[in-house]
Amino acid sequence: MKLTVLVDNNTLIDRYFYGEPAVSYFIEDGNKKILFDVGYSDAFIKNAQKMKIDLLDIDFIVLSHGHMDHTWGLVPLVQLYTEAEIENISYVKPMLVAHPLTFSTRTINGLKEIGSIISEEKLANHFNLELSKSPVWLTDNIVFLGQIERTNDFEAKSPIGRILGSSLEDDYLMDDSAIVYKSREGLVIITGCSHAGICNIIEYARKICEEDRVIDIIGGFHLLNPSEEQLKGTLEYLKELKPEKVHACHCTDLNSKIAMSKVIELNEVGVGIRLEY
Repeated sequence: MKLTVLVDNNTLIDRYFYGEPAVSYFIEDGNKKILFDVGYSDAFIKNAQKMKIDLLDIDFIVLSHGHMDHTWGLVPLVQLYTEAEIENISYVKPMLVAHPLTFSTRTINGLKEIGSIISEEKLANHFNLELSKSPVWLTDNIVFLGQIERTNDFEAKSPIGRILGSSLEDDYLMDDSAIVYKSREGLVIITGCSHAGICNIIEYARKICEEDRVIDIIGGFHLLNPSEEQLKGTLEYLKELKPEKVHACHCTDLNSKIAMSKVIELNEVGVGIRLEY
């Protein structure tokens, strides 16, 4: 499996790509190609073009959750596919995989929308949709986890804004998910923001894949000025887990990275980095 970072908060020195506070990864497993999250703008498309990655030839689009920094790139992506159709350029119609709540309306602090700005109904005109709370195997080795079981007592305790259901309710991001690559050596866990809790995600990945060993964890850990309880619980969990390495990025602050680096092998992440497993 190969993973290329198309968008992250950081870019690598002497690599002239676009960065933004968002996430987008391009993943290859055999002959299958997966786009995981689409960032906030068209930056992931521009970076993919610079890297000679063809986004008209992907099998799956997977969304980690519905926030703007992971879904708003759907608009320029739809434009990309529409323009290809206008110009008679061949393309693959990918399957879009996400939790059923991903395209809900979300608000916070007076902002009218921090969720997806394109509806499920409109997306169905452009992509094949697979909206599932249950795990979905994308390849023989890669699974979308669906709704994460929240089992520990130190993560995912506070809502972020409100979500529109039958009424406006506190938003605990129940759609937050991840994907996992299951190899002979162990698991590679790929996250967006980990609103469900990074430790909850790891535990659920181990359960679904029936594998305890973890090779790598890459993505946002949602450790932005975390409570002392959350950071302590995360550090204790990771210390006991002993992953071979970790690539924490996006929504992981400096103090949390410094603290984690004392108990695990923490690696740098930036747009353009390519990881192979």
